[in-house]
Amino acid sequence: MSAEAWVLLAMIIVPALGSAVVALVPGPRGDRVARPLGAIFGGITLVLAVVAVLAFDHDAAGTFQLETDLSWVPALDLRFHLGVDGISLPLVLLTALLAFLCLAYTTRVMPKAAQPRAFVAVLLLLEVGLLGTFVALDLVLFFLFFEVVLIPMWFVIAVWGDSTPSSTARSAANTFILYTLLGSAVMVLGFLVVHAETGTFDLVALADGAGAGMARGTQVIAALAMLGGLAVKTPMWPLHTWLPDAHTAAPTVGSVLLAGALLKMGTYGMVRVVLPVVPEGTEVLAPYLGALGVVGILYGSFACLAQTDLKRLIAYSSVGHMGFVLLGISTLTPAGINGALYANVAHGLITGLLFFVVGGIKDRHGSSSFDGVGRALYARAPRLAAILAFAAVASLGLPGLAGFWGEMLTLLGAYDPSSALPRGLYLTLMTLAGVGAVLTAAYLLQTVRRVCQGPIADAAPRRSSLEDVSSIEALAWSPLVVLVVLLGVWPGLLLGLTDPAVATLLGTGG
Repeated sequence: MSAEAWVLLAMIIVPALGSAVVALVPGPRGDRVARPLGAIFGGITLVLAVVAVLAFDHDAAGTFQLETDLSWVPALDLRFHLGVDGISLPLVLLTALLAFLCLAYTTRVMPKAAQPRAFVAVLLLLEVGLLGTFVALDLVLFFLFFEVVLIPMWFVIAVWGDSTPSSTARSAANTFILYTLLGSAVMVLGFLVVHAETGTFDLVALADGAGAGMARGTQVIAALAMLGGLAVKTPMWPLHTWLPDAHTAAPTVGSVLLAGALLKMGTYGMVRVVLPVVPEGTEVLAPYLGALGVVGILYGSFACLAQTDLKRLIAYSSVGHMGFVLLGISTLTPAGINGALYANVAHGLITGLLFFVVGGIKDRHGSSSFDGVGRALYARAPRLAAILAFAAVASLGLPGLAGFWGEMLTLLGAYDPSSALPRGLYLTLMTLAGVGAVLTAAYLLQTVRRVCQGPIADAAPRRSSLEDVSSIEALAWSPLVVLVVLLGVWPGLLLGLTDPAVATLLGTGG
């Protein structure tokens, strides 16, 4: 194994080690050092992710690199197989960045419930599961990492979350874990069908085989099971109902990681596992996937127009934005899948920033409802309002910012889908998705108007002046702002990685 190959293994070991160290430091001293220790371990993990980017051969982005391939359970022919290509590498870097920013933010801002040692340990364990999912090249390993995130996220919501008039934090956490466990059970059935037909769990071998040895009907069954399980995490309409309460209850950093990284596990699994392993089954189900994605776009937009709470609004907006990702994947074209991958990363950056900003607003007002926040944020905290407005226009897909390219490429893919798909249907889906994009602009601009503009007399009671952006908020939010602009003006930075990998995935390139 080459020296570079150890970087992915180290990237998983470091936060796991950090979680154990933080949890085991005894007494009150443990609570004092937990937060800086968490930021240090998160920073080391981010450095390792950057090392992986630098060691990655960008001229061969369509091939798996930095592989660790060790015998794990010889009796079952299971291997501890890790690796990255142009599809997974951006998500690895995004996850490591968001986790570090959340851990750094936690050094100054903690949820209302105490227990900083437990909170930091849980966040680091959550990072292990997220990163492991994006680098696993064995279906069993993928499933295990996929499941590792569930318990930490349950604790983040249930223990450190806020109850709301519509749901308690514990209830929201229970709904989250029940939905995702059921989805995982369905997904693993698909994995077992694949193994029964091919005799292997190795993703590289399965992708190279492209469904060889599996009858078309078997592929459809396996694809249906895997897509059904992954759709819960996406979340795809109508399997999205766990999301609004989970986001509303979760503390700020929990919402950032949930929207910015955890939701990406579902769509990543569709591209990494379902498309290459059961291509014929995917082809049969693709129109349904695209149609449900577009329903999610429209449903999310109309739901956002009716919201009275900022966190719930952003949660429902995620249903719409991830609908664009599903539509792009369903086109089975380079343009559509590249658009889906771009939208995945852009959504992680932009929605992560939105939840950070709304969390800051909630901390200042004690509420994230429109009535509790009031109006005139421009007058009371101009920098905070400016960042909220920036994130909102980025989310609506303004040209020049990261959100634009994913939606544009997705619509382009729907305009000219794979020749095996019904073009008339996809032209209809493209039109409806375009309507959803207009509605997205409507609800986000309405949100900016309701929160940021207006006379100061309409501000929330006793909140005519507010603390503006603090130093820790500036530290946590600035990298996201910079990356949203950078990916908006330089799309080739990301497409240069994803395009060769997508070409390999679809068998249209090297």
